[in-house]
Amino acid sequence: MDLDLRKLRYFVAVAEELHFGRAAERLHIAQPVLSRQIRSLEDDLGAEVFDRGRRGTQLTPAGEQLLEDAVPLLAAGQALARRVKAAAQDTPTLVVGFMPGITLTPATAAFTALHPDVSVRLLRTTWADQVEVLLDGRADIGVVRLPIDAHGLQVRPVFQEPRVVMVPAGHRLAGRPSVTVRDLAAEHLLQDPDAVPEWRDVALEMRDGPRPPVPEIHQVEEKLELVASGAGICVLPQSTASFYTRPDVVPLPVDDLGPNEVALAWVPTRRSPLVRDFADAAAQTLTAPPL
Repeated sequence: MDLDLRKLRYFVAVAEELHFGRAAERLHIAQPVLSRQIRSLEDDLGAEVFDRGRRGTQLTPAGEQLLEDAVPLLAAGQALARRVKAAAQDTPTLVVGFMPGITLTPATAAFTALHPDVSVRLLRTTWADQVEVLLDGRADIGVVRLPIDAHGLQVRPVFQEPRVVMVPAGHRLAGRPSVTVRDLAAEHLLQDPDAVPEWRDVALEMRDGPRPPVPEIHQVEEKLELVASGAGICVLPQSTASFYTRPDVVPLPVDDLGPNEVALAWVPTRRSPLVRDFADAAAQTLTAPPL
């Protein structure tokens, strides 16, 4: 049986929305068309992937398995198309994803000295998409901040750097030379608690539940706007905090907070020597910023 990637893309949209109407709007197709395509996919697979009952649209066990497998399969399909297109270009290109606060100039300079004919393009990423851009082929290699879901990736640690907590300039802790994680126990964290497990383990809002909602944040600038307004605190790598300085937000060292680790990541099936050479150049030249 040959799977239709278009039907899989439709399935993933419904699985993520758990609503045929919203999924149809997202896909810019009519809902009856979407319903027919999902029925056709179920016929192809010989299994129902959605339970369309009184509780609304829910994934069946078969649907849960399909979603787990479909997302990386679709990403691989997108990556294939992008890499074939890139290979057809006259000028070889290497796309490097990078997280805020990381300076790539030494690595790109060392790589360009080896490959002066290769065009190096930089792609700024976020916590939300630093892995996604590798899996779907938008970037050939990424300079990422751990932790990440390393499934399907080769990861090579490069350096570690301290993390700091960002608080409003008028915050009760703002005048201290440093704080401890326990000093932050009563604060509202504007990020995933799993990203700061030291805080999660002592946070009052994690015990008293439900935890106050955190707005959807895509950029560091948005996060700092919320901190400045008094909406909460956030923890950033020191280099990121130094890059995004502003007078209404104060970075504070946290004595007992573990460092952030910067690493290189790429899809191991990519056997391009360009990826290997950039990884070597980055490992040799990228270092933790000075304290």
